[in-house]
Amino acid sequence: MIVFKSHATKKMRSTILICLCILYWMQLVHSLQMSKESTKPNLIYMLMDDMGWGDLGVFGEPSMETPNIDQMSREGMLFTDFYSANPLCSPSRAALLTGRLPIRNGFYTSTYHGHNGYTPQDIVGGIADSEVLLPELLKEAGYSTKLVGKWHLGHREQYLPLKHGFDEWVGAPNCHFGPYDDKTTPNIPVYNGSKMIGRYYEEFPINHTTHLSNLTQLYIEEALKYIKEQSTSGKPFFLYWAPDSTHGPVYASQMFKGTSRRGAYGDAVKELDYGVGEIVKLLKNLGLDKNTFVFFSSDNGAAMINDAQTDGSNGPLLCGKETTFEGGIREPTIAWGPTFVKPGQISHQVGSLMDWFTTALDLAGIAQPQNVTIDGLSLKNVLLGGTEFDRPIYHYRGNTLFAVRYGFHKAHLWTWTNPWVEYNKGLTFCRGQYLENITTHDQMNYTANPVVFHLGRDTREHYPMKSGHEYDEAVHQINKLIEEHESNLKPGLPQFDWCDDAVMNWAPNGCQELQKCLPIPKSNKQKCVWLH
Repeated sequence: MIVFKSHATKKMRSTILICLCILYWMQLVHSLQMSKESTKPNLIYMLMDDMGWGDLGVFGEPSMETPNIDQMSREGMLFTDFYSANPLCSPSRAALLTGRLPIRNGFYTSTYHGHNGYTPQDIVGGIADSEVLLPELLKEAGYSTKLVGKWHLGHREQYLPLKHGFDEWVGAPNCHFGPYDDKTTPNIPVYNGSKMIGRYYEEFPINHTTHLSNLTQLYIEEALKYIKEQSTSGKPFFLYWAPDSTHGPVYASQMFKGTSRRGAYGDAVKELDYGVGEIVKLLKNLGLDKNTFVFFSSDNGAAMINDAQTDGSNGPLLCGKETTFEGGIREPTIAWGPTFVKPGQISHQVGSLMDWFTTALDLAGIAQPQNVTIDGLSLKNVLLGGTEFDRPIYHYRGNTLFAVRYGFHKAHLWTWTNPWVEYNKGLTFCRGQYLENITTHDQMNYTANPVVFHLGRDTREHYPMKSGHEYDEAVHQINKLIEEHESNLKPGLPQFDWCDDAVMNWAPNGCQELQKCLPIPKSNKQKCVWLH
């Protein structure tokens, strides 16, 4: 209690009371703000790299070596018909974080018809400042944000994660290709925040012969550390966990080497499954599980270019990564979170990785960006056991619409695997699979008479529908959807047209402290070459 002395003036008493009221009001506002923030859900996206639809026990992988991920599906919702937005890493990841098709956000090349592109070291482009990414919107709403693992949306400084909404980042801007000689090509940097802390094959070794590396353990530790820190911060958080050990060259730590019946790739999957289990267990131990929504998926289908020891499995699906056949774009997908997902469900809702963008915003009560086309749809009601709905999914390869799914029907406007020049050298994206006039090595234009599959009866895409009433109705409906889609399509500025050796990872920020800066060659800007 405050007692005013008799000689205090009326003016002084009034001033003190006003100050006390202001202080009380500030404390009340702070308390309300903290309460408001605490009700926002924590969000975790686990994005695997080149993991196939057939790689999980819950999807029928006979080795059954993913017990933690399988348990996650039993406690949540398993999606059987979920798609990436592109059959290749970079465009798929850009679509995930923008909620927009790569043709809209610029993650494509205009130089070739229907060729895939991505962000190799010599790419000039990256994610445009005009694109609004999910972490930016979450950060504005009071979230803490962190990326652990692979970025792949551009490696030049203006394109890196901390420039696009992430508070923290431990990982690399590119795939773990190499080793390189640091003369004609630099080894790819690993970052902590905005600074390089080393390079792949140097401070962060990956052994191609033994398939050994500790990178996944690093990414698991970083995720667990971040969750523990955020559990006492009072702020909601977004963790984007993007390990890349199932992308070739595959790797695992010594703890998992030789433990799988599937070889080196299986070892990598088992370590990732362990990581998923550790993250979910920590959420439960900290009491965060009731207010955390977790989504698990892959950026594209499993690669089919090597062998069963180092490639994943797309189960019965046709072909793999790089193609718009089901094996290249249908992803193993799980939603988990006791408050947000009715447990024990199997959903046949046709979904897209872009739906994560919209669903996360919906769960967090954040408005979508205005004056921009968002392709992702909110699955909030589906998660709680609501009615499934029909929606089209547009499958692009580069700058070209190759296929459309609506309902059970999927119409291929173009078919192509990879060119003869690659196939004749032994490279194939459909290992062991051949369908005449469909798994072609020339681009085949079927726009006038699409190749249509009924995916309910023929998930493998082996038996094209014959002409008739059902075929005609399916083509008519899909053509209407294509017409509407293309009438509203405004392609973004293509980011994959130009390459330049001078923009490679020669001297990333932080190289000075490590004495790891490399000489930057003279610029030789030229059109990128995309073979497929």
